[in-house]
Amino acid sequence: MPRVCMAKKIAIIAGPLLALVIILFFDLDPDNRNVTLTAAVAVWMAVWWITEAIPIAATALLPVALFPLLGVAEGREIAGKYFNHIIFLFMGGFMIALALQRWNLHKRIALKIMLLIGTSPSRIILGFMAASFFLSMWISNTATVMMMLPIAMAVIARLKDSFEKQGVDKVATSLLLGTAYASSVGGMATLIGTPPNLAFAKIFEETFPMAPEISFAGWIIFSLPISLVFLLFIWAFMSFKARMGKGRKAANRSIFIEEYKKLGPFSYEEKVVMIDFMILAFLWLFRNPIPVGDFVIPGWSTLLPVPEFIDDGTVSISMALILFLIPSRTRPGRMIMDWKTAVSLPWGIVILFGGGFALAYAFKASGLSVWIGSQLGGLAAFHPLLIIAVICLTMTFLTELTSNTATTQTILPIIAGVAIGIGVNPLLLMVPATLSASCAFMLPVATPPNAIVYGGGDFRIATMAKAGIVLNLFGVFLISLAFYFMGRIILGVELGAFPDWAVAP
Repeated sequence: MPRVCMAKKIAIIAGPLLALVIILFFDLDPDNRNVTLTAAVAVWMAVWWITEAIPIAATALLPVALFPLLGVAEGREIAGKYFNHIIFLFMGGFMIALALQRWNLHKRIALKIMLLIGTSPSRIILGFMAASFFLSMWISNTATVMMMLPIAMAVIARLKDSFEKQGVDKVATSLLLGTAYASSVGGMATLIGTPPNLAFAKIFEETFPMAPEISFAGWIIFSLPISLVFLLFIWAFMSFKARMGKGRKAANRSIFIEEYKKLGPFSYEEKVVMIDFMILAFLWLFRNPIPVGDFVIPGWSTLLPVPEFIDDGTVSISMALILFLIPSRTRPGRMIMDWKTAVSLPWGIVILFGGGFALAYAFKASGLSVWIGSQLGGLAAFHPLLIIAVICLTMTFLTELTSNTATTQTILPIIAGVAIGIGVNPLLLMVPATLSASCAFMLPVATPPNAIVYGGGDFRIATMAKAGIVLNLFGVFLISLAFYFMGRIILGVELGAFPDWAVAP
C-alpha cells in the first residue's frame, strides 16, 4: 500500500510538471501557441488518468479550469461539453438498467438462458457466457458479473459432487473467466454497452460535426456480428481449457431450477420493465431508415414533424421517464422506478465523459488535431490494414494497465488527427481503436469484471494472463480484418477516399 501511495504522489507532481515543461520549453506550432498549451493539458490529464493519481472523474474536470485560464477556449464553451445528448443516452439507458436490477429481472433473464442451453460443462460455460453477453449489451458489465458470480459459485460447489477436484478446478476457472470475458465482449455490441463506445460517438461528433450520425442501430449492425464471433471463439477456447477427462455426469439441472424458483412468479413490475426495455430497444434500432441492399426499412422518426430533432438520447430518457409514472403493485405508494434508485447512476462516469468531450473539443479548436496529423503524414506509406492492426494492438495492451474509458478519451482525438494527416477516413482508425479498448483480458486490473472473478475464484494471475494474451491477440486480428473488409459495407468507409466531412472548415 505505501508503494502505491508513493506512486500516486509522484504522479500528482509529474502531471503538472510535464505540462509546465511542455509550455516553457516547446513550441509545437510557432504560429499558434494554443497547440502547445492544449498538448500540455492533454499530457497532464493522460498522466493522472493512467496512474489514477486522483479520482479519474476529478481529472476530467481539469479542462473547465485550465483551458479558460490558458486562453485556449471560453469557459462557457468548455462547460457546455459536459452535458449533451450522449450523456442523456447513457443516463436513460442506465436508469432502465437500474430498474432491471431493482426488480431482479436481470437475474431471471440470466437463469432462463442457462436453463435453455443445458448443463454439461461446456454448455454451462456457454450458458453463463451467453447470459453475461446479453446483459452486458444493456447494463454495466460490472453489475452483470457481480450478479453472475454467486450463481457461478453455487454451480461450482455442486460440480464438486460430480467430478474430481482437478476437473472441477478447470471448469471453475474457465467458467469464471468466460463470464468476465463475455461481459466485456457483450459491451462492445451496443452503443450503451460500455463507456468507450459512447465516448467515441461524442468525440467523433465533436471532431467532425459534418459527418453522418453514429446511431444506435448503425453501431449494432456492425459490432454485434464481431462480438458474436468473438463470443464463440472465447467459448470454444474456454471449453477446450476446461476439458475434464472422465466425469460421472453433467451438472444437476436442479441448481438452476432452485435459483429460478427463489425468484417467484413473474411479477407485474418485471413485466412492465421488460415491455419498456423491449420498446426501448425497438425504438433505438428503427429510429432511422435502415438500408438492406436495394430495400430500405423506414425509420419511425420520419413520421414526426422534424425527424432530425430526435436522437437516441431523446428515446432513452423518454422510456426511462415512463417508469417513474407507473405505480408498483407489490409496493403500494411507490413507482416502478424512483429517484432513490436513479441516484445510483455512476455520476463519476458522466463527468469522465464530459472531460473527454471537452478535451476533444480543445484538440480541434486549438488546431492540435491538425498539427498531429501533419506530423504523422508519413504513415500514409503503410498499408491501411497494418495501421489498423497497430492501433488495435496498442489500445488492447494499453488498457491492460489503464482505464479503458480514460484511455479512449485521450487517444481518440489523437487518432482523428492521424487520420486527417494520412488522408484516410477517420472511422477506419477510430472505430477499431474503440472496440479494442474493451479487449483487455490478461490482468485483474484491466477491467472490473476481471477483478471480480479473480477475487471470487481460485486461480493464479498467470492463468488469467495465459488465457488473456491469446484472446487479446485474437481480438486484434478479428477487429482489424472485420473493419478493413466490412467497414465499407456497413459504415460506408471507402479505402483510399477521404470524406468531405473530415476536411477542416
